[in-house]
Amino acid sequence: MNTQELEMHQRHPAWPARTGTPHGAPGTRAPGGGNRTARAALVLGVVGLGTSVVFVGGLLGVVGLVLGLGALRTARRTGVGRGRAVAGVVTSALAITASVAAAFLFVWYANQTQECYEPDSFRQYAQCVRDQFGGA
Repeated sequence: MNTQELEMHQRHPAWPARTGTPHGAPGTRAPGGGNRTARAALVLGVVGLGTSVVFVGGLLGVVGLVLGLGALRTARRTGVGRGRAVAGVVTSALAITASVAAAFLFVWYANQTQECYEPDSFRQYAQCVRDQFGGA
């Protein structure tokens, strides 16, 4: 084997420079790989948290929570993606909690202002709402 063949062998993408073992070997990580389920759970949790006020976030949070729990099992087995999986579970749980709180707040507000739903104008509606909450 000449020097050029030796250099090509050492630079081959299937052999990482750090470990000297192929990517498929136990205990090694594929470049750019990782726990994709954990990444999906984190994205769904963050998007769900952002949209939890309009109740869509709760649904995204449920899907993110299920994916996050699955990603935690995968991370326990492979050792890859545990941080993202935990972050996905936490943000998904927060999205579900915020959606439920927003729903309760919406129902409470509707109950408090139900007498104001047949006004002739928005000004009358606004005055009725202020009266319901003890404002001037």
